[in-house]
Amino acid sequence: MAVVEDLTGREAVIQRLRDVGLRVTGPRLEVLTVLAAGGHLDVEAITATARERLGTLTSQAVYEMLRHFQETGLVSKFDRPGLPAVFEISGPAHQHALCQSCGRVENVTATAPAPPRGSLPEWRVSDAEVVFKGLCPDCREEPSSR
Repeated sequence: MAVVEDLTGREAVIQRLRDVGLRVTGPRLEVLTVLAAGGHLDVEAITATARERLGTLTSQAVYEMLRHFQETGLVSKFDRPGLPAVFEISGPAHQHALCQSCGRVENVTATAPAPPRGSLPEWRVSDAEVVFKGLCPDCREEPSSR
């Protein structure tokens, strides 16, 4: 059963690449499959995981793929101050929670607020981002975090 699920997931990834007009290559397929597994991963984690299956893959190649994926809307980037950015498959609008100790990022289902009435009279606001900052459950448990 797991093989069928993996194949279904892989087929969905192939279709996503085709839908945005990108050629399906082994490295692109693998990088997108790694991201499709979920979570927020930095370039080094993506590269290491994809490299396990491909044999060879450079971080530079992954950076280039991620740039193309962002340009086509397949992938979103989340910048973490002082830490490497993380990437995720684009999906429904959401916000993020950022652990200020370990850098863990989690999705939060919340609507970003609109700017207060009259505060940006000349602007046409298209998006807003809210980042909830604090300590993740793992860091809250560590005695050194208290």
